[in-house]
Amino acid sequence: MVEDTETISKTDIASIAKATSAAFASAVAEKLVVAIPRILLLHGPNLNLLGTREPEKYGSTTLAQLESHLTERAAKAGFQLDCLQSNHEGVIVDRIHATRTDGTVACIINAGAFTHTSVALRDAFTGASLTFVEVHITNVHAREEFRHHSFLSAVARGIIVGLGVRGYDLALDFIISEHAAK
Repeated sequence: MVEDTETISKTDIASIAKATSAAFASAVAEKLVVAIPRILLLHGPNLNLLGTREPEKYGSTTLAQLESHLTERAAKAGFQLDCLQSNHEGVIVDRIHATRTDGTVACIINAGAFTHTSVALRDAFTGASLTFVEVHITNVHAREEFRHHSFLSAVARGIIVGLGVRGYDLALDFIISEHAAK
């Protein structure tokens, strides 16, 4: 029998237990990664000029304003919105490929001129098995003949054209409703 014992009160035991529980909870929280579903917003060439380029066609909303608005809406619905605009096709292809492992559930894309020229984007979407909605601010079918064909439309989940930047809200609403319960 040990003679050198120290008396510990119930209060001391409670304090030790509380501190240990708090430390344990903190350690677990640091390691715990909550998987927030991601939505990717992609913009192709010249869309960095949104709001200043031909505002009579494309409106006055800037790309930064659009991204901020959609990011806020996505967050309120429990999603993370990742935004990328590039004038370089390969950058967009690489980002689509990355969705295979980064938790992205769907994509909204306005591929700009790549819509009418890029088999590579189409193949990237099919290769990544990524659901996407194609959005165009203007009605491409009421414009020049070369804009009437899309390499993406046949593999898109949906297409929204001619509704201005409101088309992005509709695409986001659709994707949120499709993935909210999953």
